Amino acid sequence: MSGAVSINPLHLVAVVGGTHGNEMSGVTLIRHWLKDSTELMRDTFTAVPLLANPKATEKCVRYYERDLNRCFTRDILFSSSESEDEPYEVKRAREINMVFGPRGSIKAYEVILDLHNTTSNMGVCLIISGTHRTLEMHACHYIQTHLPSFDPQIYVYTEPGSELYDLTSVGKAGIGFELGPQPQGVARADILQNMKTLVKVTLDFVNQLNQGMEFPAFEVDVFQRVGHVQFPLSPDGAISAVVHPSLQDQDFSVLHPGDPAFLSLDNKIIPYTGKQPIYPVFVNEAAYYEKNIAFIVAEKIQVSVPALTSISEKRTL
Repeated sequence: MSGAVSINPLHLVAVVGGTHGNEMSGVTLIRHWLKDSTELMRDTFTAVPLLANPKATEKCVRYYERDLNRCFTRDILFSSSESEDEPYEVKRAREINMVFGPRGSIKAYEVILDLHNTTSNMGVCLIISGTHRTLEMHACHYIQTHLPSFDPQIYVYTEPGSELYDLTSVGKAGIGFELGPQPQGVARADILQNMKTLVKVTLDFVNQLNQGMEFPAFEVDVFQRVGHVQFPLSPDGAISAVVHPSLQDQDFSVLHPGDPAFLSLDNKIIPYTGKQPIYPVFVNEAAYYEKNIAFIVAEKIQVSVPALTSISEKRTL
């Protein structure tokens, strides 16, 4: 296996839900697994469940004071100027960092899975922080090959050169599962079951890797975030146009310059004015209205990933 990446077995694995308290697939599953974690047990490890944002979950809102999934920057996690009046989620991020990290340390958890829902038509989306991360890429490819009917798409959430800020960044490796469309505060049985299956298959992958299975090199298409498009605004700052019907629900489909992007309130079509074709994702996501984001802009790239294996514990005995 020339050029293969070899890693040590992975024993510290966490499954997190409720990072956003109104994304009910993860909330529901974590509450279940906190009572009975049998489904998280494998031969070589048992994954630890965590309800990330109890206050937001209790109120069934995205966050209590501040978006928890934007609170895992180095400035927040390792600040030397903590105070009592800091937002709840800032304190909670540091607590999670101490339990599953600290980020960048040898003690940090080896794999963190974070369960999310979106109101956008994202289907099954696998979110990672970079295509250079061999373990995450292999886990995503394993999911794609074992669950082809899910048509999982791989999305890199960080723009080139940007800092990590999400919960999975506390661990040495992490994947976010983003499933939709699902309304905020609602649990849909089909999406809930799909998420449960995703967790199962991913834990199976880690278990097989620990047992010394070798995973060959491959090439795969990935959607890389490169920016976002905001809603058109009126002079008073109110949204003056909505996502065009031909773009609605077309996440991961190509949008060409000149294609309809918005429909104004007086029924005028506003085209996409970019210079290159793009792939919109998180189209008309409800949680992004407070940021005035209509959709995220991604480009589609092909990535070559080296083979992966682990140092099997059976081999080292």
